[in-house]
Order: sequence, then C-alpha cells, then structure tokens
Amino acid sequence: MTKNNLDELIKNKKAKVAIIGLGYVGLPTAVTIARAGFMVFGVDRNKERVKQINRGHSYILDVTDRELKEALALKKFRAFNNCKVLRDADIILICVPTPLDKNKIPDISYIKSTTEEIKKRLRPGQLIILESSTYPGTTEEIILPALQENGLRVGRDFYLAFSPERVDPGNKNYKLKDVSRVVGGVTPKCTGLAVEFYKKFIIAQVSSLSSPRAAEMTKLLENTFRLVNISMINEMALLCGKMGIDIWEVIEAAKTKPYGFYPFYPSAKISGHCIPIDPFYLSYKAKEYNFFCRFIELAGEINEQMPHFVVTKIIWALNLHKKPVRNSKILILGVAYKADVGDTRESAAFDIAEDLLRKGAKVKYHDPYASVFEVAGTKLKSVKLTSKIIKESDCILILTPHTCFNYEALAKKAKLIIDTRNAIKSRRFKNVFRL
Repeated sequence: MTKNNLDELIKNKKAKVAIIGLGYVGLPTAVTIARAGFMVFGVDRNKERVKQINRGHSYILDVTDRELKEALALKKFRAFNNCKVLRDADIILICVPTPLDKNKIPDISYIKSTTEEIKKRLRPGQLIILESSTYPGTTEEIILPALQENGLRVGRDFYLAFSPERVDPGNKNYKLKDVSRVVGGVTPKCTGLAVEFYKKFIIAQVSSLSSPRAAEMTKLLENTFRLVNISMINEMALLCGKMGIDIWEVIEAAKTKPYGFYPFYPSAKISGHCIPIDPFYLSYKAKEYNFFCRFIELAGEINEQMPHFVVTKIIWALNLHKKPVRNSKILILGVAYKADVGDTRESAAFDIAEDLLRKGAKVKYHDPYASVFEVAGTKLKSVKLTSKIIKESDCILILTPHTCFNYEALAKKAKLIIDTRNAIKSRRFKNVFRL
C-alpha cells in the first residue's frame, strides 16, 4: 500500500484502525473513532474485559453502554484477545500502560512487548501511532529500530508518529473529541498522515510538531506544570496550617486578581494515572544528559509527604476529642483519585488507610464509584453511608469530593471531620478541620 492509498483510506474513513490496550484511554478512543465512521479493532489481553466489551458492557465511566452498543450494532467495533487482527489494520494506536516501579523508574515493558507484536505483522502502508505517555525519545529509540529490523523503512514503507493521549476521566465538558491534540511524526509524511487521521474524529485543533520527541515532551511539560504547582500549594497549605491561616480563603482571594495567578488546590496527595507519574519519566531521561530535574524531585518529595501529614492531622484532631487513634472508628469518604470517577490509581487512600490500619484504627470507607478497595492485602467493601455509621464514626475523612455527597448534612451529624478538599464550604462547623 502506498501513502496515497492510505491518504484515500483516511479521507474516506475506509482505513481499518486497531487499538492496543482498552483501558481508560483505549476504550474511549476506540468508541470515538468507531462512531466517527472507521472500522475499529480493539485488542486487549484481558479476556474478561474483551468479553464485556463485545457484550456491550462498558467498565469505563466515560463510555456508556449505549455508546458502546451503538458502535457494536453499526458493526464498526469489535474487541479481540489476540494480536492477529493487527495484520488487517491500516492504522495501529498503542494505548498501553506506562507505570513507574517502586523506585520511580519508568516501566516501558508494555510498549516494548506491543512493538514486538506489531513487528511480527508489520506490512507496507501501515501507520503506527504511540499514545502512551513516555519519555522523549521512546518512539525513535525503542519503537523505530524494532519496526525497521525486517527491512521496511519509515516514511517509505510504513509511518510512525507520537500523539499523547489527552483523556480526563469524568470530565463532562471536554470529551476526547473536544480536546486539542499534538502530533509529531518521524518524517513529514508520517506527521501529515497522522494529523489527517486525528482530524477525522477530533473536532478541536490538531497541531503538527517537528518530531515525536517534541510531542513526547509536550505531554510531560503539561503534567510537570501541574505536579509542581499542586505540590507548591500543598506546601503553602502546610505552612498556613501552622500559621493559623485558611489556605482556601487565601486562594479565593488570590483568584480575584485578573492576571498573574492561576489557582491550584491542596489535596491529600496528587493522584491518578498521569500527574504523579509522567514527570518522573522526564526526570529519568534527563539523567542521560547529566541534568537533574530538581523541581520534579522536590515536588515528588512534598507529594509523598502529604498522606503522612493527613494521618498526623487525624491523630491531632482525635486527641482534641480525647480519643487515641487505636480502636477509633474512621470512615474514609471517597477512595477514587478524583471526583465522580471510580479510578483509584495512585490514590492517597492507599497510603492513608494502610497507615491508619497499622496504627490500630478501625477503617471503613464509602465510595459510590468504587465498590471494592484493596489495601495492604486486605479487601475492603464500600459501606452504606447511613446516619448510623456517620454518628458512630469517631472521625470522617473526606478524601474525594464526589458531587453526590451532602456535605452540610454530613457536618451536622458527624462527631469529627477532616476535610482535605474544602468540600464543606461553611466555616460555622467547629467539628470540621481542613488541610
């Protein structure tokens, strides 16, 4: 297949698209592309996940069963448990996880294994796009050499680009198609084809960059900006706490300035699949150049201290009520990493619940979006938020500000509340302590 053939296939939405990885990024991407008119093959090694998809049951909040069933009914989407279908695809998107290990070293094993599967089936005319967040150089240093081992040449026989995913789970204002994208190809032809493809299902701006490295760096800059600024405001919150100043009042006051200030808000820990992870990909890669990202390392240090500070605040507040933390009944309200989603990745609840359990507290939790939560090898189940459990709890910890909670009613019934998200706006409750 020539470039012109692929051009025409993209233009007429006749190109077959394979998406490897059907998680929080892959499934919404697959359904969006299918609903735009392309034939989409989803590939995931999780057999149960594949079965669910093909039955029309979505496990991702941002994809409704109706949307998924619509794509299936139109015969525009099908999920598979193996990579055989890659040979039939004209465009392949890589949407696999890129976690950190316990030493904050990037784990790109999923990208490498996926690349090997593509290499086995690579044929002339295919466009490969990496969407997984990673360090600058991954596309050209890891994927490109592997794909060229069989004699095919990039820009001539196949095309390779990087376009970082921009998915914000639970965001009702900005769906995948509404968020602008950046694309960097290995060659101008690669970039051009990838840009034209994204324009077929992204209604926002699609920008071409000079290289995959620039596109890879763009995603890391976005999330490093947020990591550093949230960690800074967390540090300010700790200082304000010592000085007896309400950090939330200060932030609202600073927001009245029409320029020169952008509000960030304190939290028990920066969580989720991007912000606490992606910047350390950059910090890792920078060391190759004998460069040390001190802002990232300091921000990470502050972030890791926040759960400990929250536990200390709980102990201090219980002491004011003449209660030791041991045997105290503590109810955690929300274990997801952000409001109105069920995603618990990197949630502060893991560190806080484990520390409280180790100190002898009796920990329960309620989260309407996360029915099961495993901490320190123990599976906890979400309890019902009844008046009885609210009144029985010695301390309620608000971690996730789900919009379904009635915070004012909660404050009236509870003995003691640690509010890490300023969910309770009124300052009249003497039983409420803020971060």
